[in-house]
Amino acid sequence: MTTLITGGLGFIGLHTARSMLDMGEDVVLTQYRVARAPDFIKDELGKRAKVEQLDVTDKDRLAEIGRTHKIDRILHLAVPGLGALSPLEDFTVNMQGLINILEAGREWEVKRIGLGSSLAVYQNARGIDGINREDQPLAMTGGGPTGTWKKSFEIIGAYYGDRTGLDIVNLRIAGIYGPLYHSMSNLPSRLVHGAVKNEPPVMRGDVYAEDGTDMTYVKDCGRGLAMVMLSDKLNHKTYNVATGRATTPGELVSAIQSVVPGFDASFLKEGRTPGSPGDTRSDISRIQADTGYEPQYLVEKSIPDYVNWLKAGNAE
Repeated sequence: MTTLITGGLGFIGLHTARSMLDMGEDVVLTQYRVARAPDFIKDELGKRAKVEQLDVTDKDRLAEIGRTHKIDRILHLAVPGLGALSPLEDFTVNMQGLINILEAGREWEVKRIGLGSSLAVYQNARGIDGINREDQPLAMTGGGPTGTWKKSFEIIGAYYGDRTGLDIVNLRIAGIYGPLYHSMSNLPSRLVHGAVKNEPPVMRGDVYAEDGTDMTYVKDCGRGLAMVMLSDKLNHKTYNVATGRATTPGELVSAIQSVVPGFDASFLKEGRTPGSPGDTRSDISRIQADTGYEPQYLVEKSIPDYVNWLKAGNAE
């Protein structure tokens, strides 16, 4: 059994590959330009984890990979960097890449295609009590570049699945942090890096202690994706991959101070952002019921793991 993971040498891809290998699945990991070989998977590269260069817009190269490896499943995680391409290039990579993946899955008669989606699809469509559920109506507006492309993926994937009979599943990934995350866009990573370097963390606006959102450790995310992709039977076409709980900046700071006692959190403001509608989180009852997934790295465990990873000298 072999799963093709596009973007397989990326942040989420590598952790998902590790989980799949642990579950007995071989993987083919694609890279566009950047190659990474972290210690947790290095010994498997070239063995049960093969690496292939791929531009997802190159249909011929994708077909060549299919001739080289017997692919049973495809997990499509490859995505261009935000703002890295022109509007036309962005559209081409996302949309042409998507149809190439769908067509490859049809031609190879794969058992399942997983499309990496995002909690960004919930933007402007807040769930009841701040809980985002897979069956709630979504706003027609894009919700930024990620929301725009991921909503498009979900709609086109569903149509293609109906036409072809392919099992196509949407995987709505929550805010992910942890080892190998290098863009420093999310708060947990900026706080942890600042603590380990003994430097003030980089802030992007005010941070209030009680503003809770679903922050998911990348090891949980990778395991959740693997469990959905390798499940024998699924009852739904869309799954949230998240912790299912709201984590606050105050909780992040407390967890960091438990392992870096001198961490200065004077930047943290009390209470919530003025006018805040309250916490948000993703409902995970579907993935729990269909795969047995349970998050194992809540903040009390994830932060020490992340701090120790960086202290060990690992590069992001």
